[in-house]
Amino acid sequence: MHPSDLLVPEGSLTVAGVTDYIQSLLDDNPQLRPVWVVGEVSSCKTHPSGLFFTLRDRQDDSILNGVIWKSQVAKLSTPPKLGELVVVGGTIRLFRGRGEYKLYGFQVLALGAGMQALQHQQLRNRLMAEGLFDPRRKRPLPPHPNTIAVVTSPQAAAWGDIQSTLRQRYPGLQVLLSPTGVQGDRAAASIERAIARVVADGRAELVILARGGGSAEDLAVFNDERVVRAVALCPCPVITGIGHQRDESLADLAADFVAETPTAAAKRAVPELESLIEAHRDRQQRLEEVMITYLGGVRSHLHQLRQRLDITPIQRQLNQERQKLQQLKQRLINASQQRLQQSQQRHQFLQERLTTINPQIVLDRGYAVIRNAQGEIVRSSQDLRPGRVLSVKLAQGWVKVKITSTGSEGPAPFSQS
Repeated sequence: MHPSDLLVPEGSLTVAGVTDYIQSLLDDNPQLRPVWVVGEVSSCKTHPSGLFFTLRDRQDDSILNGVIWKSQVAKLSTPPKLGELVVVGGTIRLFRGRGEYKLYGFQVLALGAGMQALQHQQLRNRLMAEGLFDPRRKRPLPPHPNTIAVVTSPQAAAWGDIQSTLRQRYPGLQVLLSPTGVQGDRAAASIERAIARVVADGRAELVILARGGGSAEDLAVFNDERVVRAVALCPCPVITGIGHQRDESLADLAADFVAETPTAAAKRAVPELESLIEAHRDRQQRLEEVMITYLGGVRSHLHQLRQRLDITPIQRQLNQERQKLQQLKQRLINASQQRLQQSQQRHQFLQERLTTINPQIVLDRGYAVIRNAQGEIVRSSQDLRPGRVLSVKLAQGWVKVKITSTGSEGPAPFSQS
């Protein structure tokens, strides 16, 4: 049947016709031109064309979207602020492109803090009274951690930034991911469980809680009481790197250190290996210079003593000076040996520390690093399938291999591709 043969009911309207009819009803209603709407600002975003906001009714959580064009922003009595209770004057019009109605505002009057802001302040005051934000509770970060746990979304860019930063600054560090959602109604419980997993695992010496920024609604999870308590009660130090440009969240207040971004959190978590090596070389050079200066002073003093002995005519005084000289010599030898032994022990400790975190040493012992086609390190045969091609990094060079079979125990047979 051709579409033109279909019977259209009499009086039918097109989509545009319905939209125009509803708009005419809004335009003809004197109660809506203009209208003053009371509500709580639950979102507010600045756009080159103006301010886009959402009003929420405190009684039943119904919402009304609105916009204030750029030309009207300068005329506002007060700009809409997140969490405040306001009354907005404007007109109700249909947005034809989406079939939605919006409040086109021309004036905003503040009525005081909204329910969200009030609840936030009440929670903050209660947790502060419990001492969760006390600066004396904050613990120092470990200077040279061996294992760090990251609590974030595995799909987020923050996770990639943290891995890259830690890998560049501190090779050989073990990084554990405790995956969690960082947005939405279930995110708070998810973060709480993720931190609990880290605590139960027990290997991490430091925890990074990260998210790469977002709107106020996206970051509201970090003001949830469950998240704040999980951060405050974590047995190891916590760094937050949430990436927001606003007031600190409650989770930030409970953390041991607050970083501006996930990358900044990773930089604060570990020192830079190159800086450690350079500092070690500087200490070694300064030690050598001190020893040279010290020995030079001792030689000068011995020379003075010899001169004094040469000009003393009395044999008894000469013997006394010789005895003092022998005592000074022995003290010098003992002190020099002690200082040298301490320096050698410190030098050996630093060399062993550098050796343990040098991945090339592990490769030289016969081990290899296997990566899949995406460049990711392979740690389990359960992630592999026969026929796939892998890159194997050896102590000298690399090879590509193809998997012929896999197994949970024993050597895995490979054939070179």
